[in-house]
Amino acid sequence: MKNVREEAIRLLERVEREGAYSNLLLNHVLKSGTIAKKDAGLLTELVYGTLKRKNTLDFYLDAFIKKELKSLENWVLQLLRVSLYQLVYLDRIPDRAVVHEAVNIAKKKGHKGISSLVNGVLRSILRQGLPEIDLPPLEKLAVETSHPVWLLEDWIHAYGEEKTKKMALKNLEAPHVSVRVNTLKAEKATVKEKLDREGCQTEEGALAPEALRIVSGNVVDSQAYAAGFCTVQDESSMLPARLLHPEAGMHVLDACAAPGGKTTQLAELMKNEGDIRAFDLHEKKVHLITEQSERLGLTIIHAEALDARKLTAKLQRGRMDRVLVDAPCSGLGVIRRKPEIKWQKTRTDLERFPVIQLEILKEASHLLKSGGRLVYSTCTVRKEENEDVIEAFLKEHPEFERDVDAVVNFPAPLQEKPAASAGQVTILPHDYGTDGFFMAALKKKDER
Repeated sequence: MKNVREEAIRLLERVEREGAYSNLLLNHVLKSGTIAKKDAGLLTELVYGTLKRKNTLDFYLDAFIKKELKSLENWVLQLLRVSLYQLVYLDRIPDRAVVHEAVNIAKKKGHKGISSLVNGVLRSILRQGLPEIDLPPLEKLAVETSHPVWLLEDWIHAYGEEKTKKMALKNLEAPHVSVRVNTLKAEKATVKEKLDREGCQTEEGALAPEALRIVSGNVVDSQAYAAGFCTVQDESSMLPARLLHPEAGMHVLDACAAPGGKTTQLAELMKNEGDIRAFDLHEKKVHLITEQSERLGLTIIHAEALDARKLTAKLQRGRMDRVLVDAPCSGLGVIRRKPEIKWQKTRTDLERFPVIQLEILKEASHLLKSGGRLVYSTCTVRKEENEDVIEAFLKEHPEFERDVDAVVNFPAPLQEKPAASAGQVTILPHDYGTDGFFMAALKKKDER
């Protein structure tokens, strides 16, 4: 078995060096069996925790290192971050054990000078304590909540200081694991009982009627999951399909479908009657949609690889009763699940998304029949990718209008939110403890 702290350092190096996704790396390692089961929780905590608190950890370390942090070898910096994270944020590991382990890793991976540096820095922190964060308000908030200054600036401009601080603090918390009950197989109460018997304690979701939150236990390892009684999905992510409100027998398009959570939910809402065409840009992701469909016992989903900007070359115009465009986005609503996102992106990186999103929305709209409904959604909280895209689309497409009737498909708590009466809503991470999400319903005017 691998040393859990060495493995955490290796994964953090890959995230920073290669731009890899922490959740995918962790899932791969934990499935490989190279980490003892008793250490799986610690590995997850060290990787996610260090990524979430990186800005704060670097501020503290900088006060104890004569050279600039970026001058250190990457693995040394990751070792210091992981060790300091344990000293500051974890109670169950004795300080002396943290320092001892860090020095041993430094000796194993480097030379005596590095082990001396690591030992000196960590012992100095224990002896002198952490420095105060004495900075101007915005920079102080960036260090305290461990977010880039530019991102906080954007959020303050969009939502104000109070909501920005709440959102940033919520992003430091561990996200809930939620499941969507497959009501084609069993009622919610029955699935809850099945999971409880297998050691997965659950509670009611906050928003989606088919949602259960997992309080304890590993639901993916359960027989109930394997038999297709539920699907892991955040509650916010369950709402676009409900907003679309597909009915049995309809022709439905899911333009950007992988990994298939919303696609399979659409099929369940349609009672597995009708036709769903699901597309994703990447061939290797299409099999994820197929796998989920088979596990859940769904037969009406037809998944293919296709650039959603080329849909009209594949499908007949005006044929679809419902269209879902869950567009590729910056993902800033799911920072709790992918904390590296806030460090890997810059403001300039995000400029490409609205262009792509509008192109996909325009293309998908051609496939909707008159009187049909289109739902646009993202897992980001940037207005440039959300409200602004909808406004731009409506300006260019007078044959579409906001679907004001769609508000009845929102859960009761969302119906009171601003703009919900127009079939549009933004969910911030701190609102209900779910992912940040945006969704809007549009209607193609009936030409008759």
